[in-house]
Order: sequence, then structure tokens, then C-alpha cells
Amino acid sequence: METNDKTILMTTESVKKLINHLAVPTIMSMLITSIYNMADTFFVAKIDKSATAAVGVVFAIMALIQAIGFFCGHGSGNFMSRMLGANKKDEAKKMAVTGFVLAFCFGSILMILGLFFLEPLAVVLGSTKTMMPYSTAYLQWILVGAPFMCASLVMNNQLRFQGNAFFAMIGITSGGILNIILDPLFIFGLNLGIAGAAIATIISQAVSFVILLIGIFKSDSLNYHLKNVAINKYYLSQMVRGGFPSLCRQGIGGISTAILNICTGPYGDAAIAGVSIVTRLMQFFYSVVIGFGQGFQPVCGYNYGAKKYERVKEGFIYSVQIGTIFCILVTIIALLFAPQIITFIQGNEAEVIKVGTWTLRFQALVFPLMAFVTMANMMLQVAGKAVQASILASSRQGIILIPCVVILPLFLGVLGIEMSQMVSDVISFGIAIPLVKGFFKEMDVSVKGLS
Repeated sequence: METNDKTILMTTESVKKLINHLAVPTIMSMLITSIYNMADTFFVAKIDKSATAAVGVVFAIMALIQAIGFFCGHGSGNFMSRMLGANKKDEAKKMAVTGFVLAFCFGSILMILGLFFLEPLAVVLGSTKTMMPYSTAYLQWILVGAPFMCASLVMNNQLRFQGNAFFAMIGITSGGILNIILDPLFIFGLNLGIAGAAIATIISQAVSFVILLIGIFKSDSLNYHLKNVAINKYYLSQMVRGGFPSLCRQGIGGISTAILNICTGPYGDAAIAGVSIVTRLMQFFYSVVIGFGQGFQPVCGYNYGAKKYERVKEGFIYSVQIGTIFCILVTIIALLFAPQIITFIQGNEAEVIKVGTWTLRFQALVFPLMAFVTMANMMLQVAGKAVQASILASSRQGIILIPCVVILPLFLGVLGIEMSQMVSDVISFGIAIPLVKGFFKEMDVSVKGLS
């Protein structure tokens, strides 16, 4: 499909139909991305609780890798969708390859620094002495795969923002399925232990990288040509404008995970294991909401660029409705079956089950609020409202969560740890409401100005 034809399609076809069409592959992609982490947690949990806790500790560096990938991917993708909506294909081409190159370079820098300071990094991430052998064994291999993970996330997001979500789904899904197959083979079959889980992950990520790169050149996407790399003030500023909220969300999420692990440490490896299991589990469910929101994003970007603001509003409201329905279903399941879910993952570790059960129930209780918060953040980000989007993106996993994690345990002990994410989610919802109202008002004023 030619770019002009796609622009016409994205700005005239039924908004609901477009979002549904784009959301299915993006939800699959997000679920598979979460399965990478869930698979490692599930199989490593069969070793012991310290190994489970170690995977939770390294999750913070995984969040940083994702932060880099989403910063470059969303930063370039948001700009690309607006330029394609405005029929400025050359600018979109330059941003595409620039985002890819920057992500690979940033990932390489992270790999080099991380491997050089491996043990100190593990300590900073929240590793205890009993967890250290597991943490370093897992962390070193994850760092080796960082450049490919970062670049894969960029390609996945760029394909999606161009409306080629199917190719993005194939690349991510292939790697995820391979990871599930390789995990038990490497951990138990080859007796590599926790290191085997990390090696399985980076091999799977490398396969995804190759498939996504093929998708870039084989689909009707904007192909990469190194001559188009444009690392200058204009493109970097546009990338920051569109990607900084993602960097805040994922980057601060990594920092808060490390602080959470450190604050949970005094309650033992079992507490860290219980909290980390719930973090991965809720991220798995949350990935469906994010995936649906990512189906909304290109529709939002094209129509915002074409100044069709009523379609932007319609897409936002529809996405919130569908996302909320899903979140309510998750809440019901989690409240009813929390102990069974934690036991299935970890086994009969009483303390892990106790901490995990209450943490899961608290988070599930307010989970339906996350649909509104997520869609608000994505809409503001695509529209280039970097300040508003960054405030919202950094609140749930950082600005609000970190003080909750530090302060609540002082008065409530481990209960404060278990409740911290719930409190943060409620406050983040309160922040999102006026930001959305303000943006809707701004679009209404623009519509009057155009008429």
C-alpha cells in the first residue's frame, strides 16, 4: 500500500475498525514481550526462591533496556506517523533509520558499562549476598543482548506506527516462542541453571532482531538507508519530544524496581521473590492494555497530524472503554485466585505465596484505572505533548511509587511494600484526569480556529 493510500485509510476508515485491526497484532507483540520475562520467572522459580528473586532484581536493567528501545522507537515512530499523516515522507525516512542507529549504539554503551561494573551494578539493583551468584550469572548475559533488544524494540514500534503491526507481531512472537522452548532446555537439559535462562533470552532476541529487520525491508515500510541518518538538533529534539515520556515511564520504572528490591530486602529473599512474581504477572496483564493502546497510537498520530481531532477523541474513548472491561476481568480473576496463581509459579514456598497473594490482590483492586491512565499517556505522547505525557508516564512507576515504597514500610512493614503500587496507581489516575480534560479543550479550541 502506498503511503498516500495509507494516510487516506487511517484518516477516513472507521476509527473502531482501525484500532481493532491494529490492536490484535500489537497485543500479541506485547504479550510475547512479557512472556520473555514470565517464562524466565516460571522456569527459574523451579531452582529456588533466591533465583526467582535474582530474576526480579535484573528486571530493573531489563526496564532500562526497554526504556532505551521505547525512547528511540516511540520518539521516532510518533514523529513518523505525524509526518506520514501530513504527507512528508522524506522526513519520516530520515527519522526511521536515525532511531534504529541510536538505539543500537545506546544499547552497546549499556552493555560495555554494565559488564565492566557487573557486581556493583547487581548490588545497586538490589541483590543480596545470597542472590549475588544468581544475579551476576543472569545479568551478564542479558547485558550482552542489550544492543539487539534495544534495536528490536525500535523496529517493532516503527513498523507499528506505520500501520504494519502484523510484521512487528511476527518478529516478536517468533522470539517469544523460541524463548519458551529454549528456557527449560538450557536451564535443566544443559544444566546451565539461571544463566541458561538469560542465554535463551538473548538468542531469542537475536532471532527477533533478524526477523524484524527483514520485515523492515520486505514490507511496505520506510526502509533503512544509512545515508539517511540525521543526528542533528531537529531530529534529536523531535525524538526527545515523542520519546521522552517512554524514557520516563520505563527508565524510572527500572529505578523504582531497584528501590523496591532494596526496600524489600530486609524482609528476605522470599519477600523479594513474591513481589517480583507479581510485578512480572501484572506486567503480563498490563501488556494487553498497552498493546491495545499501541493499536490506538497510529490512528491518533495520523488523525492528529491531519487535524481530525474528533477522530482522536473517538479513538481515545473507545480504547479506554475496551481496556477498562479487560482490566475488570483481570481484577475478578486475581482477587479470587491469587494464592493459586502464585503457587503455580513458585511452588509451595509459604512466605513467597503470602507476600505474593496480598501484593497481587492490592494491585488488582485498582487495575481498572490503568486503562484511562495508559490511553491518556499514549494520546499525549503521540500528539507531541512531551511535558504532560512525561509527568503522567513518570508518576505511576516513579514520582509517586518511589516515595510510597520508601515511606509506607516505615509505618506498615511488609504490608507497606505490598500496598505501594496500589496507592501509586490511584494517585496517577487523579493526575491523568485534568491532563486529558486540558488536551480535549485544546483540540476544541483548534477546531473552532479552523472553522
